Amino acid sequence: MLGSASMDTPSVPPKALAKRESAIAEPAPDRTDVGEIGGWGRVMQPGREVRDENLERLTRDAVLCRGLGRSYGDSSLPPPGVSDVAGTTLADRVLSFDPQTLSLRAEAGLSLRELLRVFFPRGYFVPVTPGTTFVTLGGMVASDVHGKNHHCAGTFGEHVTALKMRVADGSIVECTPEVHSDLFWATVGGMGLTGHILEVEFTMVKVPSPWIYMESERVPNIDAYMTGLAQAAEQWPMTMGWIDCLSSGDNLGRGILMRGRWATPQEAPESFPEPKKRPGVPFVFPQFALNPLSVKLFNEAFYRKHLRKQASGITHPEAFFWPLDAILDWNRIYGPKGFTQYQCVLPKSAGPQAARRFLELLSTLGGASFLCVIKDCGAEGRGLLSFPMDGISIALDIPVRDDTQQLVDKLNEHVIDDGGRIYLTKDNYTRPEHFAAMEPRLEAFMEVRKRWDPKLRFRSAQSVRIFGDPVG
Repeated sequence: MLGSASMDTPSVPPKALAKRESAIAEPAPDRTDVGEIGGWGRVMQPGREVRDENLERLTRDAVLCRGLGRSYGDSSLPPPGVSDVAGTTLADRVLSFDPQTLSLRAEAGLSLRELLRVFFPRGYFVPVTPGTTFVTLGGMVASDVHGKNHHCAGTFGEHVTALKMRVADGSIVECTPEVHSDLFWATVGGMGLTGHILEVEFTMVKVPSPWIYMESERVPNIDAYMTGLAQAAEQWPMTMGWIDCLSSGDNLGRGILMRGRWATPQEAPESFPEPKKRPGVPFVFPQFALNPLSVKLFNEAFYRKHLRKQASGITHPEAFFWPLDAILDWNRIYGPKGFTQYQCVLPKSAGPQAARRFLELLSTLGGASFLCVIKDCGAEGRGLLSFPMDGISIALDIPVRDDTQQLVDKLNEHVIDDGGRIYLTKDNYTRPEHFAAMEPRLEAFMEVRKRWDPKLRFRSAQSVRIFGDPVG
C-alpha cells in the first residue's frame, strides 16, 4: 500500500508511520507451498516467494530479495538447494518527500508504476526510467537501470543518495556515496549480492509537462541509423530506435530512429494523459508460432507502418517510455520454452562499424528477433558492475531454441573482442569465463562483496552460474 505522502511537506504520512510501528505485531510472513518461480523470460525452476510488508523481519534469514520478477534470466531466482526468496512488493511505502530538494525516500518494494501514479500528475518524474514500470525501487538499484536519456543523465544509481540495507552479519546499515561508499557502489548494479536493500533515497526531477515531444524517421540501413543516432544525441535528451535485424544487403539494420524531449506547457495538451488500456496475451503461444518467417513478417510490418519518412508531434509518455507495458503478459508470445534477451554494450573504441559487424554476425548465426533496440550510452557509471559504458547498447529478444547457448557464446566472444560487456539483468546463458573476460571490474566487486559478506550468504541462481557461488 502506497503511503499518501504530501506534495507540500517532507514529513512522513501518519498512516505510513502507524503501519510501520504496528508491523512487529502483524502475522508471520506469507508463505506458500514450493512451486515454480521464474524470470520474465519464462525459464522456470522450483521455488517460492515469501512476502511480508516488514522488510527488516522478512530479510533476517533470506539469501535473496526479489521485486516484480522482471529480470529476464535467473538473477532473481534462488540458488540451487534454496527454495525461498524474499518478495519485497508488500513493502511499498513512501517515507518522505521534500518538494524543495526533490529528495524522495521509500521502501524498496515500491514499484515505479505506483510511484508515478501518485507523483507524475503533480509534475514529478524519476530521473531515469527503464523500459517498464513493472519494477521496484530495489530492483532499479540492483540493476542500476538506464533509459533513453543515459547519454545525458547516466544510470539510476547516479541519482541515489542513500540506501538502507541489511548486510550479511544481520546488522542494518545506512550507506551513501560518502558513508560505506564501497558497499554503496558495489550495491548499485550489484544484482542484490551485497545485501538486502530495505529503503532507497533518490532525487526526483520536475518536468515542464507530462507529455513528450518526439521526432521519428525511417532510416534505410545501420550506417544511416548510427549517423542519425550520434547527431540526435548531441541535441536531444532522449534517443533510441528499433532495428530490423533480419534485413540484409543494402537494407541491413534498417529501422526507426526516435528522439524526444519533454513538451513545453505551450506545446502540451492541457489535460494529463489518460492511462492507456492494456490488453493481455490470454495464453502461451505454441512454439511453432515463432519462426524466422513470422519474425520477418513482423519486422517488415513494423518498418512499413511508419508511413512517412519523418514524423513529429506530441506523444503519450507511456507510448514513448514503456511501449511493451501496453500488452500484459507479452512474454507468453515466446511460447512454452520462453526467451532470453541478449543485451550488450559496445564501446566507442570499437569504431563506427561495431553495430554493423554485430548485426552481420547475428544474421550469420540466424538469431531471429522480434525486437532489436539500439540506444546511445554515455559515460560509465560508478557502480562496480553497472552495465553501460560510452558507446551503444544493443538489445534483442531471442526465443529459446536448442542452439541458444551456442548463439550466446558466439555473440559473447564477439563482444569480448570489441571490448564490450553484457547486462546481467537480462542474462541467462553467459558462461563464467566469458563474463570474467568482459568485466575488468569484477575483481574489485568481489573484494567488496567478500568484505561485507565473507561467507557469500547472499546468492542467486545467476551468481552460482557466473561467479561460482556455493549452492544449498
